Amino acid sequence: MRRRRAKEQMHLNAEINVVSLIDVMMLLLVIFMLTAPMMTGGVDLRLPEADAKPIEATGGLTVSIDRNRQIFLNEQPVSLEQFRSVFASRAKRSREKTVRLQMDGSITWDLHAQVVSIINGAGITDIAYVLNPATENGR
Repeated sequence: MRRRRAKEQMHLNAEINVVSLIDVMMLLLVIFMLTAPMMTGGVDLRLPEADAKPIEATGGLTVSIDRNRQIFLNEQPVSLEQFRSVFASRAKRSREKTVRLQMDGSITWDLHAQVVSIINGAGITDIAYVLNPATENGR
C-alpha cells in the first residue's frame, strides 16, 4: 500500500456501508425472536368447550376466574370484595357495555353466580362467555 503524498487529494466515498446496517438489523431480529415468547402474559385458564361461534375482541372489560378461585379484572388480580367495590366504577368508565367472562372449567356455580350478580348490579346485562371451540372427536 502506498502512502499519500501531501499534494494529492483524497477522493471521498459517499456510499452508505449497508453491511453494518444489515448486521445490526439481524442482531435486533434475533433479540426480538428470543424475547417475544417471554412477553406474553395473561391468566392461565382451562376454558370449557362448547359449540359456539367466535366473539370479536373489543376493548371492553374482561373478567377471568382461574382454578384457584382468583378473580382477574382485565388481568389484574382482585379479591371478591375488591371486585364488588371496583367493578361498578370501572363499568361506568368503559365505553363498551359488554363484559367478556372467562372461567376455568372447574369453577363452582356459587362463585359464578356471585360474579354475575355483581356484573348485573353494575347495570351490565350483556355478558359474553369465552369458551374453547369443541373438537370433533370430543363430542
